[in-house]
Amino acid sequence: MNAHSRITTDPAIRSGKPCVKGTRITVSDVLEYLAGGMSEGDILTDFPELSREDVRACLAFAAEREKRIVTLGAK
Repeated sequence: MNAHSRITTDPAIRSGKPCVKGTRITVSDVLEYLAGGMSEGDILTDFPELSREDVRACLAFAAEREKRIVTLGAK
């Protein structure tokens, strides 16, 4: 999955935090909902503007970012 096709940053939206394209929902919002115990289905019910692919793109985006941080820290 190419998370970057569904995740965007715009300084005018949510202070430039990565958001699901076409929404003001940030990657960190989705991650916090999941960490708080919401299921993917719960999120999709509460935020009908999101798709299953959007939720998975948030996870992929976070995983990719984590890899970069770990790689940079190893140098």
